Amino acid sequence: MTAAEVLTAPRIIKVDALARVEGEGALYVRIKDDIVKDVKFRIFEPPRFFEALLRGRMFWDAPDITSRICGICPIAYSMGASHAMEMALGVEVPPGPLQTLRRLLYCGEWIQSHVLHTYLLHAPDFLGYEDAIEISKHHPGVVEKALRLKKLGNEILEIVGGRAVHPVNTKVGGFWKAPRKAAIRHLIEPLKQAIEDSIDTIRLFSTFTFPDYEDDYTFVAMRHPDEYAIEKGRIVSNRGLDIGIPEFEDYFDEEHVQHSNALHGVMKGSHGPAYMVGPLARYALNFEQLTPLCKDMAKEVGLGPVERNPFKSLIVRAIETLYACQEAARLAEIYEEPDRSAIEIMPRAGRGHGCTEAPRGICYHRYDLDHEGRILTARIVPPTAQNQKIMEIDLWGVVQKNLNLPDEKLKWRCEQAIRNYDPCISCATHFLKLTIDRD
Repeated sequence: MTAAEVLTAPRIIKVDALARVEGEGALYVRIKDDIVKDVKFRIFEPPRFFEALLRGRMFWDAPDITSRICGICPIAYSMGASHAMEMALGVEVPPGPLQTLRRLLYCGEWIQSHVLHTYLLHAPDFLGYEDAIEISKHHPGVVEKALRLKKLGNEILEIVGGRAVHPVNTKVGGFWKAPRKAAIRHLIEPLKQAIEDSIDTIRLFSTFTFPDYEDDYTFVAMRHPDEYAIEKGRIVSNRGLDIGIPEFEDYFDEEHVQHSNALHGVMKGSHGPAYMVGPLARYALNFEQLTPLCKDMAKEVGLGPVERNPFKSLIVRAIETLYACQEAARLAEIYEEPDRSAIEIMPRAGRGHGCTEAPRGICYHRYDLDHEGRILTARIVPPTAQNQKIMEIDLWGVVQKNLNLPDEKLKWRCEQAIRNYDPCISCATHFLKLTIDRD
């Protein structure tokens, strides 16, 4: 590498933290005397420069631009950006139909994303198949149920958001157009069926054999006093952290490691550095906010109020799918058309912070605006980046516990461990190149 390349490399790597980390990865493991001596998990993804692209844009561009970061969970980005912009501009969407629509839209994203991940990307690991196509050959009813659930999630996105992929109806302050009451009510009956399908899903997944692995994780998630946190709340942990969204950067940071383009999220001070976001964290920190049916199903399949086996995140995601279906049905029943589809906004200078619970964990935004409402600075910390360090720690532990496995089976187990975390990584079913040195 030339001197010029050395100087420019850090900048490119830092921008990579904005990318939705997906596609190819590699894992290097060195073992000596049956002891794991080194594990390096690498993610390499070309920079997409979303933060730089946002600079100079007007505040109203942020929801549409950031939603393009992820095709699986665009609402997490567009809504987080909207919340941050509303804070910067000194406005707040009041309780009522607009907030109902926002939460309903997010429920749709949770349904379609969780179902995509659990059924089509993660379940093949537990059933011993290469992919969902193989599942459909042997268990067509399972895949039909998955597609029915995912289709309903997409339908919610279409009705509320305008389309299923990268919805276009969201904006700072609300929506471009509020859906008709009849269109929302139309979702109630399909959601009732989805609740039954979700119960079946939880029971099906509970029959899988899960690897024996647990850790004493630092869980970080949002919490709201009145509901299971999805689109609003404070940031809390199981180590006593309890902060407002604007305090995020006082307690969390990102660091670069040489062996990976993706930044590793870390906690500052005594709480860290590695921490976990996503389903297990939300479940452990918000169990009491789940519906009685969700709690009953958790008990039926042997889960307590805290689950520390990351492989069982598959079941927790299924419980969250059930919750999202129940919550979407409740919201559809109470929805009334708003007098206007968005609140009035006037540009001003300011700083705003936003955070929501993407299906795979908290997604943080921070923006600075000038007096015209143009974006001066932008920072986005996606959940995948926050989970990078704990994923590597998990891989170290999983390898150490499974040294007796042949290399091919160990490779499979490592891929399975990575897919515990994030559909953006698991979208490439056989992405992992595994190198093992046994001294």
